[in-house]
Amino acid sequence: MAAPRPGTPVRGSRTGRPIMAALDLLGRRWALRVIWELRDAPLSFRETQARCGAISSSVLNDRLSELRAAGIVEAGDEGYRLTGEGRKLLALYPPLDAWAERWAERERDRARGDRLGWVS
Repeated sequence: MAAPRPGTPVRGSRTGRPIMAALDLLGRRWALRVIWELRDAPLSFRETQARCGAISSSVLNDRLSELRAAGIVEAGDEGYRLTGEGRKLLALYPPLDAWAERWAERERDRARGDRLGWVS
């Protein structure tokens, strides 16, 4: 499967709107995790694979290739690292994490209400 590109059809969009292409790219298995693991320092392929846990070498190779094609990751003498654009993308993780925590709290509240017989 080819790396998503804005302006070309991607999963969920025949027109390839930029946001849809980004969601396709970042929604692929392990893509967000690979970006996260490269946050502190360059890592070799094996180091990246070890930090990601259960990722296969073929999937990691695919993700790194796609992220490189998108200009998010680059390969250098020290290994793979985030580009400037990759760092800008990484800066979006904390707001997304905050939203996810609020979502989790709402779900916990809903589950408590269901257990107590409250109507939500």
